[in-house]
Amino acid sequence: MLQTRMAAATLVTRRASLICRYGSVFVSQQRHASRATSNRQDVDISTYPPERIRNFSIIAHIDHGKSTLADRLLELTGVISKTGKNKQVLDKLKVERERGITVKAQSASMFYEYQGQQYLMNLIDTPGHVDFSYEVSRSLAACQGTILLVDAAQGIQAQTVANFYLAFGEGLEVIPMLNKVDLPTAEPERAAQQIESTFEIDSSRILHMSAKTGLGVDQVLPAIIESTPPPSGSIDRPFKALLFDTWYDKYVGVVSLMAIKDGCIKKGDRIVSSHSQTKYEVSEVGIMYPEPTPTTSLQVGQVGYITCNMKSIAEAHVGDTFYKEKQPVDPLPGFVPAKSMVFAGVFPIDADEFNRLDESIQKLTLNDSSVSVHKETSAALGQGWRLGFLGTLHMDVFRQRLEEEYDTNVLITAPTVPYQIKFRDGTTKYIRTPADFPDAHTMQETVEATMEPYVAATAIFPEQYLGQMLELCTMRRGEVQNHTFIDESRVLLKCRLPMAEIVTDFFDQLKSKSQGFASFDYEEAGYEASDLVKMEVLLNNEPVDALAAVMHRSNVVTMGRDIAKRLKEVIRRQLFDIIIQTAANGKIVARETVKQLRKNVTAKCYGGDITRKMKLLNKQKEGKKKMKKFGKVELPQEAFLSIMTAKK
Repeated sequence: MLQTRMAAATLVTRRASLICRYGSVFVSQQRHASRATSNRQDVDISTYPPERIRNFSIIAHIDHGKSTLADRLLELTGVISKTGKNKQVLDKLKVERERGITVKAQSASMFYEYQGQQYLMNLIDTPGHVDFSYEVSRSLAACQGTILLVDAAQGIQAQTVANFYLAFGEGLEVIPMLNKVDLPTAEPERAAQQIESTFEIDSSRILHMSAKTGLGVDQVLPAIIESTPPPSGSIDRPFKALLFDTWYDKYVGVVSLMAIKDGCIKKGDRIVSSHSQTKYEVSEVGIMYPEPTPTTSLQVGQVGYITCNMKSIAEAHVGDTFYKEKQPVDPLPGFVPAKSMVFAGVFPIDADEFNRLDESIQKLTLNDSSVSVHKETSAALGQGWRLGFLGTLHMDVFRQRLEEEYDTNVLITAPTVPYQIKFRDGTTKYIRTPADFPDAHTMQETVEATMEPYVAATAIFPEQYLGQMLELCTMRRGEVQNHTFIDESRVLLKCRLPMAEIVTDFFDQLKSKSQGFASFDYEEAGYEASDLVKMEVLLNNEPVDALAAVMHRSNVVTMGRDIAKRLKEVIRRQLFDIIIQTAANGKIVARETVKQLRKNVTAKCYGGDITRKMKLLNKQKEGKKKMKKFGKVELPQEAFLSIMTAKK
């Protein structure tokens, strides 16, 4: 009895001790959270009129130092500390840090004092690769000026030219700057002369600096303030804002990045979408500093984010105009929708993952509005999607983001381009998947012409590689238009190429033939008539629609043999023969056989008549025929990857 009472007393003491210990911890945590909440105050930026606001972006060719310059500017204005470890601060995606490239435009606000006045500087760091030019064009719509950054060692490259004309077309003030002037191989005088001769910009306006070491970076913001005009608009007009970027947050839903054109917006206001006429209540406004930082309001000329309980992904439309309830305004022009240049089928590895993958694609396309999405069904792969991209790198980055950010496993088919079919009755049909291409009988009876998309391509490279570049252009059915010398050692080549010729290994060949010195850019240049055929892949006489491809007739034999050989290398051996055939217009182009796995059934026959062995072999042969009749060939992901990288 005494032992029982002592045990009970000990238990009560321990319980009280635990309550006291963890209760005090809980109370201290509550106090800490309460103190953090009370200390958090929204930033007041209402004191910045449009005259003291500058919205600018950084545009350049890939790897010319845009993100590094953004890091130095953020350090200079005190947005981030000068720790020496700041590398690609605005490149927030894992894929960006792994590849060392910018694929998503990111914005950041800075406060800077110049000649005794405080300025609000809104910076947008943009991608440099041609596949992400839609990101650049949307970002420029929120700016009044832009920094044209050129590597002093490499000089003007293809995307430099393309981005300059994007900014020029938007009517932005272009501020030229030379980066990496501290490199031993830098030739700033030659690069400045290229800028002057190509863009007709006075070389005396060009700033020289090194974003990595910080040399000359202190001259950048004063140059922007002096050269870039302030945003137009008035705070007295009704609220009007342009939605130019969105992303999904699992806690607050859709977050919208907007450029305020007129008026003012604050928490609690009710706004209306011009596109859908849906009404929302604003729950938070703020700026990117560089992380989301709440503010008391957003006013004319400022760039910031707005959360407004937009829970459905389908409600956000990039280019939409927002206004306050009962204060309608004329909608802004918005953006021309991105035109997909490359299409690919995306399918889940496991059919049970279809719904989760569907949700993941919706969320990711909210953050990348240049991707077009259409559902499709494949006889071989089941339900999936036909996605449209701006290029093959864009497609590969999208796949990697799906796998890393949403933990999904997907299978992507070989990329195709959109073709046109002109019928004799005058109608036209777009072909986005090989399954929609007419069969041989329809081609003979009703089709007048087949059309394929062409691009106007620009390549810049040293003059010693001119012969190899002309040869590459000719090999890919291209038409050379002209080539000019932009200085004494670099050539600018312009040509027309079929889009289908550059969606596989064209960039690899370009870099190989120029030893990495060539840069390449292209833009859409319409459709031209072409002799197109559909090539099918047969496995044991069964067509695999996911491996079918549309191509020019001159490539059928070469591509057919190459694809058959590649599939033979990646398809695993089965207990029966696998016959791989490629066919076009009802004719077999190439054939390969994956030999069956065989068990040595004659191992137990250590002697006797030959008929004993033949009996066992014939029995095995009949079994193999039955397996071949009912067996199913499994295609690994490597089979589709091998088609994507098929050599010409």
